[in-house]
Amino acid sequence: MTRTGEVMEAIRHRIAARDLTRDDRLPSIRGLAATLKVSPSTVVEAYDRLAAEGVVRSRPGSGFYVSAGLAPPSLNVLEPQGDRAIDPLWVSRQSLDAGPLALKPGCGWLPPAWMPNAIVRRAIRGLARADDAILADYGGTRGSFGLRALLARRCAGEGLDVGPDQFLLTSSGTQAIDLICRFLLRPGDTVLVDDPCYFNFQALLRVHQAKVVGVPYTPTGPDATLFAEALAEHRPRLYITNSAIHNPTGATMSPRTAHRLLAAASAHGLVIVEDEIFAEFEPEPSPRLAAFDGLSGVIRIGSFSKTLSASVRCGYIAARPDWIEALVDLQVATSFGGASPVATQLVFDSLMDSGYRRHMEALRRRLSSARRDTATRLEDLGVRPWVKPRGGFYLWSRLPDGADAAEVARVALREGVILAPGNVFSVSQAASGFMRFNIAQMQDPRVFDVLKAALSAGR
Repeated sequence: MTRTGEVMEAIRHRIAARDLTRDDRLPSIRGLAATLKVSPSTVVEAYDRLAAEGVVRSRPGSGFYVSAGLAPPSLNVLEPQGDRAIDPLWVSRQSLDAGPLALKPGCGWLPPAWMPNAIVRRAIRGLARADDAILADYGGTRGSFGLRALLARRCAGEGLDVGPDQFLLTSSGTQAIDLICRFLLRPGDTVLVDDPCYFNFQALLRVHQAKVVGVPYTPTGPDATLFAEALAEHRPRLYITNSAIHNPTGATMSPRTAHRLLAAASAHGLVIVEDEIFAEFEPEPSPRLAAFDGLSGVIRIGSFSKTLSASVRCGYIAARPDWIEALVDLQVATSFGGASPVATQLVFDSLMDSGYRRHMEALRRRLSSARRDTATRLEDLGVRPWVKPRGGFYLWSRLPDGADAAEVARVALREGVILAPGNVFSVSQAASGFMRFNIAQMQDPRVFDVLKAALSAGR
């Protein structure tokens, strides 16, 4: 702890012990400096920081006074809510609010130690030398030109001819979908999703008061026949999917399925939103709806949360020019300005780092090994993967007969292990016997001990 931190902790301790209470005057700067054997400037810095926290307040010409007592932590904030209904927000709430000792094989991100933290740190150091405008100004309405140009070059590599002006940077991939929903949907509109699908698609669509219809997902993509039937019956406005390493199944859409979907969508005026957040985990690129379509009726979205940092939020939208113009206005209206210049510069510098490509190559190899080992250990418990994914970190798996995934998740949660039961991903609630496992979050052997016990209790 720094000397400033020691002074702050001393004052907090006196407030917590009620030696100092509301409206009491703090010791004089010189007096406390002499008592703690620090410089007066250290005490001034400590008092200013405590004032910024709202613990104390300054009265000009009089000194510093206690603002209020320190409230004790609330247990319901520190612990997961085990009695909450298992709905599409259940896994998110449990994973995001979990304490540091919780194990999270149900969460949707890699462990911190698996991320390119050294690259991010170099980018942060570079930001210290950035122009004042990057550190202080609002972002431009489209976001960093350098990052948009980089994304355009990546698209060119897959045969998609698109310029930087057809990209809009957003604060996250979730915000990208939210903007698209604001732009294209009205309350009561129907949206198709895969069944199963990423659970937050369902949660976000319900916020927009959309009617959500699921299409059964197969190892080669959504069932094309049932997809066409859903178009004819429900006349949906949007279809939202992952075509590259599908969440939660890990499956990859086949070229034949992709062409059938695009033909049906074109005939019915359906807009497709293709989320490619997991694309960089593929060993080789798979068919992309946006590339086949040329961004005519397909909107591509993505972010860098899975590969770079979930703490530095930055996403993007690629779409036809007139839609981008409308989405720019929406982002200005709802966020004032574009994505954070600090975040976009950090992302750009990290992606341009010579170590990033090597990191991703090593990560794909590490995940491949973890995938094999985890699948073997799950099969020893009678849990069998639905498909063998080409990449990524998910295994969509069938539990032993008679095991209810929701009950297994509840039992495991009591032991500090957060799982992702199948029905949080399923619109039809037809996945009670499935579970999504994050292989990178299953390196602690205790996960399998708890899972074994929970499977026995959940039958």
